Amino acid sequence: MLRGPSPFHLAAAMLLLVVSVYAESQQPARVYRVGFLTLLAASPEPPTLRAFKQGLKDLGYEDGKNVVIDARFAAGREGRLPELVAEILAAKPDVFVAGSDLGALAAKKANSTIPIVFAGVSDPVDKGIVASLSRPEGNITGITVGIGGSGLGGKWVQVLREAIPGISRIAVLQNPASPIGAPYVREVQAAAHTLNVKIDVFDAATAETLDRTLATIRASGVQGVIVVNDPLFVANRAKVIEFAAAARLPAMYFFKIFADDGGLMAYGPSLEDSYRCAAFYVDKILKGAQPVDLPIELPTRFELTVNRRAANALGLALPQALLLRADHLIE
Repeated sequence: MLRGPSPFHLAAAMLLLVVSVYAESQQPARVYRVGFLTLLAASPEPPTLRAFKQGLKDLGYEDGKNVVIDARFAAGREGRLPELVAEILAAKPDVFVAGSDLGALAAKKANSTIPIVFAGVSDPVDKGIVASLSRPEGNITGITVGIGGSGLGGKWVQVLREAIPGISRIAVLQNPASPIGAPYVREVQAAAHTLNVKIDVFDAATAETLDRTLATIRASGVQGVIVVNDPLFVANRAKVIEFAAAARLPAMYFFKIFADDGGLMAYGPSLEDSYRCAAFYVDKILKGAQPVDLPIELPTRFELTVNRRAANALGLALPQALLLRADHLIE
């Protein structure tokens, strides 16, 4: 006759199970290390880093608890990027988050093993950051904020013309050293030709030349400004916004953060969304996904932001139809 386990054996087995579960619960949880690099200034905390942290928090990660974010900021000085990349890599992060085209290129050049997720990047294929949008090669993937030739440049002219119906001459600020802006400038020029608006293109490739270029724009007699997407202008947006206010020039920008910081209007993808989505990719990689299997994410939402305080300061009575169409109104 077969007998079941004795009470002694059952008790011993239960004790071993309890000890095993207790020991497992005492093992420290894995703390991941994420490097984070952006061209923006560190203080106050950039909205890109705040958005990235929020994205991680929504996925169950909290800085200082189960993840450590090792952040570095170039403050608009692209020459510092190689040094900052080296500092981040020296700490051996599990994932490296690189903001902007230049940051992504610097991270890719310095490292071919640690996974890289980029954010806030335009045209990553044209820049040589990835080989393909659908299947990036190597150790890098990420989130793009747009592809040149998407029609955004024409939209900037249309909205600026709607806001100031009598405008006939607009300055376009671009960085000639970067290929990001050229497709948008061509779109601006095409739309301006259709609307019988004259376009003057002004170049600034460094923070130092930016001061001179802004002074030239102010003396040129233009009636408004379009600031084309470029990391240089994002990093120096306080200077650009202050210039437009002082020169009493209505200005159109690419990212909402310009309007948040006092600019008149912005139309384009959400930079913060790009960094929140980057957190989603970081989570996938920490759970075992490979960058090569994560297609480049394209923006799906474009937003119009209008800063009514800036409009009032310029003495502009913006059309009600434009205000009703805005996704964000800053009062």
